[in-house]
Amino acid sequence: MGSRFRLGRPTAEVRALRNNPTLHETMLWLQLKGGRLGGLKFSRQMPIVGYRVDFVCRSRKLVIELDGSQHAEAMQYDANRTQAIEQAGYRVIRFWNNDLTSNMDGVLETILAAAAETSRAPTPQPPPASGQGEQKA
Repeated sequence: MGSRFRLGRPTAEVRALRNNPTLHETMLWLQLKGGRLGGLKFSRQMPIVGYRVDFVCRSRKLVIELDGSQHAEAMQYDANRTQAIEQAGYRVIRFWNNDLTSNMDGVLETILAAAAETSRAPTPQPPPASGQGEQKA
């Protein structure tokens, strides 16, 4: 079960999770690392808005979560967590662990499609501060 983390550098708990991945996390990481999937750069076990996410592509604001059987008992927690991450501007997609073992190609296609969709979505930008963004004559 995930827990909340402080913002900033990864905590010791996050580093420990990176060093001891589950079988399914390892399976997906082998497909994602080093830009192997469409040249996208993914990181794993990263803190975002106080939660640890399994995988994130920051350039596309895309979070990938892998769910095992324990997530069936934590649906409300996962919903709250997803909402917080999405409010921070990320898209969250989830896969059950058995999706990886039974349909890895479909999982990878879904990730690529989601990354393509997020690259087309406009990124909300705050208006420039007074006097910024204007050229002087």
